[in-house]
Amino acid sequence: MHLPVTLKAESVLEIGKFSAAKEGSQIPPGWKLQTFKAIPKTTTFSLVHEAGTVVLRAESRSSYAALVKNVHIDPREFPIIKWRWKTNGIYTKGDISRKDGDDYSARLYILFEYQPEKLSTWERLQYQAARLFFGEYPPTSAINYIWGNRSPLGSVVPNAYTKRTMMFVLQSGGHRLNTWIEENRNVYEDYLEAFRSEPPFITAIAIANDSDNTGESSISYFGDIELRKE
Repeated sequence: MHLPVTLKAESVLEIGKFSAAKEGSQIPPGWKLQTFKAIPKTTTFSLVHEAGTVVLRAESRSSYAALVKNVHIDPREFPIIKWRWKTNGIYTKGDISRKDGDDYSARLYILFEYQPEKLSTWERLQYQAARLFFGEYPPTSAINYIWGNRSPLGSVVPNAYTKRTMMFVLQSGGHRLNTWIEENRNVYEDYLEAFRSEPPFITAIAIANDSDNTGESSISYFGDIELRKE
């Protein structure tokens, strides 16, 4: 099911209007919690008052969870994503090149529509099995915007688990900890760079703080998230 987004103006889609939500709630309106049974500890989310407004707080203690907003948006029409974030720590064992280091104190996912024509026969069978289990097809491709540990700023590399997810290192290291940082990315151009093909529709946007692999802890915050026209 695709949840509605708020049309702030003809040029802006409000994906996560946390500043208008009620402080104290755990999950913002229109978002859902994603967890995995194989990971026993769950990252906790809550809406808190911070620096004069309400923002989303994500605390991870050897845990994983993501908040997901289902959408159906053409990245050609709304290519610009804008948000702000901050974190109080990075994961010293984090390593973008290794599965056991695939943890980030702050990350924002862009998930794209299922495209069976881009999959091998074996992959299509796997996706069909996943659809039977989850009730819908998983995305064929995804972009992760991350706050890394030691990765060079501006790096674009495949995820340690799958080449169908590309990692964009927007922040790295601890020199900007506890500082709000505003990010603006062109999702359309980033997809072209990552996958060398035209992007399908965006089907979900997710945010996470995960440390299940490294066993570490941190608290991160996310401000309002918008998609904009050029």
